[in-house]
Amino acid sequence: MYRKLRNKSGKLDERSAEQRAIDDWIPISSSRNAKWWFSAFHNVTAMVGAGVLSFPYAMGPGVTVLVMSWIITLYTLWQMVEMHEMVPGKRFDRYHELGQHAFGEKLGLWIIVPQQLIVEVGVNIVYMITGGHSLKKFHESVCKDCKNITLIHFIIIFASVHFVLSQLPNFHSVSGVSLAAAIMSLCYSTIAWGASVDKGAVDNVQYGYKGKSTAGTILPFFSALGNIAFGYAGHNVVLEIQSTMPSTPQKPSKGPMWRGVIVAYIIVALCYFPVAIIGYWAFGNTVDDNILISLDKPKWLIAMANMFVVIHLVGSYQLYAMPVFDMIETVLVKKLRFKPSWYLRFVARNTYVAFTMFVAITFPFFDELLGFFGGFAFAPTTYFICIIFGVLLMVVAPIGGLRGIIIKAKHYKFYSGAGTQSDPEAG
Repeated sequence: MYRKLRNKSGKLDERSAEQRAIDDWIPISSSRNAKWWFSAFHNVTAMVGAGVLSFPYAMGPGVTVLVMSWIITLYTLWQMVEMHEMVPGKRFDRYHELGQHAFGEKLGLWIIVPQQLIVEVGVNIVYMITGGHSLKKFHESVCKDCKNITLIHFIIIFASVHFVLSQLPNFHSVSGVSLAAAIMSLCYSTIAWGASVDKGAVDNVQYGYKGKSTAGTILPFFSALGNIAFGYAGHNVVLEIQSTMPSTPQKPSKGPMWRGVIVAYIIVALCYFPVAIIGYWAFGNTVDDNILISLDKPKWLIAMANMFVVIHLVGSYQLYAMPVFDMIETVLVKKLRFKPSWYLRFVARNTYVAFTMFVAITFPFFDELLGFFGGFAFAPTTYFICIIFGVLLMVVAPIGGLRGIIIKAKHYKFYSGAGTQSDPEAG
């Protein structure tokens, strides 16, 4: 039975009571009460994360690529904000819905959904690894004489938080976690470049490539491009963030959304550029793929920074997981006809968290994963409007990242909890 109602914009709503109940249960469409500042901190949380800590390591391509990426991705994000309601009376609440409008119902799904899933699941896996690394670094900083705990155990500890938080129903419910994460990102970025200034340039600092062969120079350069692409990955959830905002013909959602984006990009610049430039100045080509690993003093400050990273990654993981939860629950309820319930959500979401944890434990190659995922999927979904640059980045970046993964995998003992000391840049 259909009961005709009018929504807040005055448009006739001809969905059945059952359809409305399902839409109110599915994460992306269940809440539309966000303000412009929600856009600001959600975008900061989505964008600033593990990537910023690898920027000094990726400074081979130079500041030019970093600045170009900031400008290009701001432009492409503006276009996405504008396209959210470019069809009168319709909102593209999900990235794939925009793809379906552009390429057709079926082709749009086949083009967009695989890439979006690679991005979002890839981020969650990398954040599992980074969260584990940061917890391990924090533990080693505050307790030098304690028994050694393997990376695997720290990844499991980090994952255990998400088995709880993943039960939060929608974007609005994770706002507090996201706000804390955004604040933490600014804090640990400031600590990273501030501690680098305090430390000063290391003795005999060198700024050239470490590679002793052509392949050892060019391929890490490609991987570094992927690292930078990873740092500008927030586009993959921007439509979902905008969907949480109220919209009427008189006051469309693009106004407050864009205001929040501008604030977010200012904060992104304050995080990215000082860390990249000052971190590379201090350590040159000897900087670790996570700059906090290169910094040892002051110990209490570095320990605090690593805990800030953990808190940020908790919020960022949830932000990237929410669209995946939306896809899973939409399929379960609308396609497979499961009844919406808390235990369906409990099983589905915890299964996903367990999957990302398992992959993170199996392949804990932080910097190479950044390069591979950054190039393969982040480039086309973030730089897609600047098509030439996006396609080139998509092609070359995964090559360097995959090479690094292969080299490290040769020496890595799976599930041993230990990393490898081999240097993929030196080949």
